[in-house]
Amino acid sequence: MLRKLFCLAALSLFGALPAQEATWTADNGNGTFTNPLFYEEFSDPDLIRVGDDYYMTGTTMHAMPGLPVLHSRDLVNWELLTYAADRLDLGPEFRLEEGKDIYGQGFWAPCLRYHEGTFYIFSNVNGQGTQVFTATDPGGPWQRQQMRANLHDLTVLFDDDGKKYAVWGYREVKMVQLTDDLLDVVPGTERVIVEAGSGAGEGSHIYKIDGKYYITNTNYDPVCYQVCLRADQPYGPYEVKVMSAEENLGVGQRARVFDTRTGPPYTVVRYPENYVGCIPMHQGGIVQTQTGEWWGWSMMDYNSVGRVTALSPVTWQDGWPYFGLPGNLTRSPRTWVKPNTGSTSVPTAPFRRDDTFDGPTLNPVWQWNHVPDDSRLSLTERPGYLRLHALPAEGFWRARNSLTQRGIGPESTATAEVDVSGLRSGDLAGLGLLNLPYAWIGVAREGDRQTIRYYNQQTGEQREVALAQDRLWLRAHGNFETDTAYLSYSLNGKAFLRLGGPVHLPYQLRTFQGVRYALFNFNRLGEVGGQFDVADFTVDEPRHRALTRPIPYGRTIRLTSLADSSVLVNWRNYLRPVGANTPYTADHADEFRVLDRGQGRISLQSVATGEYLTVRGSGGMAEVRLTAEDAGAESTFQWQDMLRGDLMLMSLATHRYLSVDPGAGSLARADARGARPDRRGGACFRWELLD
Repeated sequence: MLRKLFCLAALSLFGALPAQEATWTADNGNGTFTNPLFYEEFSDPDLIRVGDDYYMTGTTMHAMPGLPVLHSRDLVNWELLTYAADRLDLGPEFRLEEGKDIYGQGFWAPCLRYHEGTFYIFSNVNGQGTQVFTATDPGGPWQRQQMRANLHDLTVLFDDDGKKYAVWGYREVKMVQLTDDLLDVVPGTERVIVEAGSGAGEGSHIYKIDGKYYITNTNYDPVCYQVCLRADQPYGPYEVKVMSAEENLGVGQRARVFDTRTGPPYTVVRYPENYVGCIPMHQGGIVQTQTGEWWGWSMMDYNSVGRVTALSPVTWQDGWPYFGLPGNLTRSPRTWVKPNTGSTSVPTAPFRRDDTFDGPTLNPVWQWNHVPDDSRLSLTERPGYLRLHALPAEGFWRARNSLTQRGIGPESTATAEVDVSGLRSGDLAGLGLLNLPYAWIGVAREGDRQTIRYYNQQTGEQREVALAQDRLWLRAHGNFETDTAYLSYSLNGKAFLRLGGPVHLPYQLRTFQGVRYALFNFNRLGEVGGQFDVADFTVDEPRHRALTRPIPYGRTIRLTSLADSSVLVNWRNYLRPVGANTPYTADHADEFRVLDRGQGRISLQSVATGEYLTVRGSGGMAEVRLTAEDAGAESTFQWQDMLRGDLMLMSLATHRYLSVDPGAGSLARADARGARPDRRGGACFRWELLD
């Protein structure tokens, strides 16, 4: 029925985000952007430039359709063009049949390339070999062929001499030459180019730049970081240098489930407050803009929301590319000036999340959990509704035709208006949090009895309430900074009642995905059941702005350290942290006027003396002063909103951050490399308006 459900039949459906829909956009609208690019899962990204256009794809595993193709003109604002794979059906496990599944399998770590008029996506499918998709138009159609090779996490290089190489492997990195049709390897050309123990990892991206071969590559043990390999010849020998390390954007790794073979309840590993683990930027590559700038992209394991994509300025030094800015190499800013691509884009997001189900297709943000059964779903049987017919399943995890979209942070609320009049005995339909452990709220029909039911797999908690009507609203609220969700229902669409306790959301290594909102309907009696009608689905994001509070240009503020609650004051033309209620704060010494320097940059002028906060030298002890004249870059800071009402101030002189030594009472500095997850390292401040 809906075999072309996600085809690009109407380009308008895949266009820019409507202005009225408030969703996360990285573009701050003032010439800067804030990481992550998408506050939702977009893992294992690969990105290329073709002329003035940029294209990106990423891992989708068991979700169908797979391999999204995104387009941008400025590297910050992206639109979804299409999916390269409408579906991948290679056996019963791809359809959640015969007790089998491909959770955590499917499309992994794709490689996106362009060569002589053709776009290529290479992606290995566990147990099925490497697939290659081709198109002459990135908007599709895309054609799939299966390679006669199994190259995990591969990257491909079209060399100047016509040879084609693939690189793959973990720790022991291998290279092989591909046949001209790209479907096999040339016998005798496989070699190990980097021996195990040399510092290389996995997830390679290969480039040829100014005659040299560069491979970006990631490590994850004991923490994630990214390296670069460099050689004069394709087979090496390769040198190895760290190009990105420790940048966690002030976020720590919180909770994980490693072993899902036993449970529920599953063993949840919880980490100390400042443990970063797999959060820091890793597994990415580099691209040069048409204006000559270099930029890098990478992913971050962002806890329950999943793996997100970040963008970093690249600095070349001694022939090596480093993420970050001069003076702070390997560390990337959360907020920085947008890339100069020669193109200006309005702030947009790649997906529309709401759906009224009144069009010929679903909004392309939706993906099915495994390959759907098209005969048991419809957008036309009841116009204006998504109808899911129940298929037999033992539970939510194995329910077919569950329709999902990624949870989006830092906080979001998904609400579905539903009609359950068509349910039959044994049916269970509703709104779930697809994760492991999972949780859901829905309606269960048992004979003539109908109840609203809540289930938390981890705790085993079940709750139910009698239901005497067929129309209701189901809601899931996810806070992806605390990894906590709540499920609720409403009988009138206005007043919502929580059912059950909090749902804790660890990241887990069974699906390798973040939490997804899921619409489902299955029958627990082993029968083909009734129908579940969804009239409307909305996603609200109360904190969708990367700038959570407007920069207070022209206003007077006080800065308080989150590390020790000290207040910054002008003391003898130095910046000094002092107690909040001490004589040092008298005569307006703790008051600073915020001056607009454009592109999200500010200067701080002492209200007490009219002098400007200025950074000299390397920004060390006694090098942060108050001076009579505005010293340009030395008196300018990039405002970094840290999304929790706090901020960091990056000195344009050092590309490091204003900070205090916690509890020491010494003079302020401007040489901090970044933020700790607990925000108490000395570089994070709370600001308050004084006028």
